[in-house]
Amino acid sequence: MNGLDGRSFAGMLEDDTDELWDRAPCGNVSTLLDGTVAKINSTLLGWLGYTREEVVGRRRFSDLLTVAGRVYHETHLAPLLRMQGEINGIALQLLAADGGRLPVLVTATVKTGTDGEPLLIRTTVFDARERRAYEEELLRARRAAERDRERLRLLVAGLQSSLLPASLPTPAGMRTAGHYRMASADEVGGDFYDLFPLGGGRWGFFLGDVCGKGVEAAAVTAAARYTLRAAAVYDPTPAAVLANLNSVLYQDYHNAAHRHCTVVFGVLTPDADGWSVTIAGGGHPAPLLLRADGTAEFQDTPGGTLIGIIAEPTLVTRTLRLAPGDTLLLYSDGLTEARTGAGRYGSDELRAFGRGLAPADAEAAIGACAELLDGFTDLDDDVALMALSVERT
Repeated sequence: MNGLDGRSFAGMLEDDTDELWDRAPCGNVSTLLDGTVAKINSTLLGWLGYTREEVVGRRRFSDLLTVAGRVYHETHLAPLLRMQGEINGIALQLLAADGGRLPVLVTATVKTGTDGEPLLIRTTVFDARERRAYEEELLRARRAAERDRERLRLLVAGLQSSLLPASLPTPAGMRTAGHYRMASADEVGGDFYDLFPLGGGRWGFFLGDVCGKGVEAAAVTAAARYTLRAAAVYDPTPAAVLANLNSVLYQDYHNAAHRHCTVVFGVLTPDADGWSVTIAGGGHPAPLLLRADGTAEFQDTPGGTLIGIIAEPTLVTRTLRLAPGDTLLLYSDGLTEARTGAGRYGSDELRAFGRGLAPADAEAAIGACAELLDGFTDLDDDVALMALSVERT
């Protein structure tokens, strides 16, 4: 043993152990069962600014805590120690001699004798100042991120609102309603709709969906809206209006920012006690006609090509009649691609929903659809809705 006998070596180890306890990088304190401090190391005394004489035998451990910590200690920690025999990693604040506060993490165990009876409480105190500073920095960063996200939401909501009519006009003898449901408050969508007069008692309307999301999709959405309205001024024939929009979008086909869309465009023409409706479909889901007699059927335009992907699209037109009490419901595919608890909500489910809803005017139909959207478990895409109904005479 390098010249040391066993007794001397054991004494050195004992001295080293005492030194380690007293100069440990953490605070150590032993208290009697009533909390009176029986032993405290220099590390903890240095943190708090007390002398050993001011603490040992004169103060209880709870006296070193802030008022809130003292209450928590007496109502929670002390009872837990009695029941469990230990506590781990409890966040508290110690009160220094100069009135300063020291954030700490406390671990304590009850030492028992050979007969199992508790003798004293050993407590280890870890300095949590750096951890608290780190947590506060994280909290500040989180609050800043939440503020930025809120600003983004307001910006997205404002941009989305600018792509939709502030309110739908109402032709004489009709009722109208629209609704837009965003799938994400952080990203602008590409769905759009509108209703506008054409002159001579006629009205034009459309509902469409630009592929993708974000600013680029929003730019295409704005272009599509204004193109459809401008084209209808020169030639309101639905197929001609969609062909015009196709020419505009197809110009950027080879551009990385190119977007195509699906659209239904229609013209309302007064017809006796109702309206004649001519619609053209460009790859868009078929409108659902809710009849006054309680039936509901899709008004298909099969074979219509997506708008903006080929130079000469196939555009299919059909004419139908809206009689008093009838409602035409237009929607984007976010509705029929949503998820419910039972699976995908498809066209069959929408037809059944419409049959249960008919007859319903525009406001009732849109209100029921909005409630339906509230019940979906997974809405991946935005949903645009517009309903046009003829008042009962």
